[in-house]
Amino acid sequence: MTLPRLSLVVCGLMCVLGWGVANWPSFRGPQGNGQAPATAKPPLRWSATENVAWKIALPGPGNSTPAVWNDRIFLTQSLDADGHERALLCLDRHTGKELWRRVVRYEDKEPTHRDNPYCSASPATDGQRVVVSHGSAGVFCYDFSGQPLWHYATGKIHHIWGNAASPIIYDNLVFVNCGPGERTFLVALDLANGKEVWKVEIPGGKYGEKPSEWLGAWSTPATVRVGNRDLLIASWPEFLAAYDPKTGKEIWRCTGLGKLVYTSPVVSPEVVVICCGYGGPALAVRPDGLGDITAARLWRTEERNPQRIGSGILLGDHFFQPNAGPGSVHCLEWRTGKVVWQERLGDVFWGSMVYAANRLYVTDKRAVTYVLAASPKFELLAKNELDGATTHATPVIVDDIVLIRTWRHLWCLRDSKR
Repeated sequence: MTLPRLSLVVCGLMCVLGWGVANWPSFRGPQGNGQAPATAKPPLRWSATENVAWKIALPGPGNSTPAVWNDRIFLTQSLDADGHERALLCLDRHTGKELWRRVVRYEDKEPTHRDNPYCSASPATDGQRVVVSHGSAGVFCYDFSGQPLWHYATGKIHHIWGNAASPIIYDNLVFVNCGPGERTFLVALDLANGKEVWKVEIPGGKYGEKPSEWLGAWSTPATVRVGNRDLLIASWPEFLAAYDPKTGKEIWRCTGLGKLVYTSPVVSPEVVVICCGYGGPALAVRPDGLGDITAARLWRTEERNPQRIGSGILLGDHFFQPNAGPGSVHCLEWRTGKVVWQERLGDVFWGSMVYAANRLYVTDKRAVTYVLAASPKFELLAKNELDGATTHATPVIVDDIVLIRTWRHLWCLRDSKR
């Protein structure tokens, strides 16, 4: 594993995107790849009574991940079981105290799954504004005092299992996967005013009422710089595509995905790895091609694949992936797809994996976080239990804290000896 090369890539991406080293601005962190800055010093161990800086009760269940900027934490939350009140909460990072909340009313009935509560999309912030996608209610932008800046009407986004893709910010644009459902599209909005800059329609969407219609992508797009150009990479039923982030023009397309895509593309300048759900295929492809690059795939596997919902981590020559069924983690060589190790840990993993301090953090459905050595040799460093509450969210690591969102609480974990 060549971690020095990885560090250079990470630092370069941080400079390109302009994120501060002590922030977690959107779903998969500062670089959109699940990796915390090199300065992060999260705790190795905790429990419901040990190394708890604070915890707060939440209004109800939720799957979204917090976004953090300086002393602010932003979290999306449905205030009722039917999704009629969709909220953005702003909290004090040091105490968990609620500073403000902004609630959007949505009166229509929107379908979802019992394991996917409303407001599953995580916020995104650039340090001045915070953007949230509230499904069929639309995309909303606020300033840091909670004043509304703009609203983009998406129209109905209806699938029987709901929606979950999070917005991401790139320069002066916001990208949102508005799907899945009968009408699915990828849109770029002007961060300043919410006006539509470009939109790409994704054909073939379904409501999902019967097995023949079980298709859709709940994945969040990712940006990456490859050579002298930036790419926006998004995964859809049966294909992966790269777009020009400024215009929406498709740069390349790789087919071979399954019909259900829950995980987000895991990207680097060298490779894109994507895993499908419901036992569907996984594949890797280099991101520097043009047109139809299917024939240039590095590998594709489709036999005996586990259920996958959370996204993995690329480190050096290896890719680490948590699985939702069974509750296992595997490590493979990203160039060949060869499995280096696969270990059963605990309950199923819905949340994505996070990398910090040369460790891998992954939280299962019962709020147990496993800390692994970021190594091609399996090593379990710690097993940290909380209160057993349902947890589908991804951990957030900023400086010396870990934030874990369950269906009951938001926990802030910190080494009390520091």
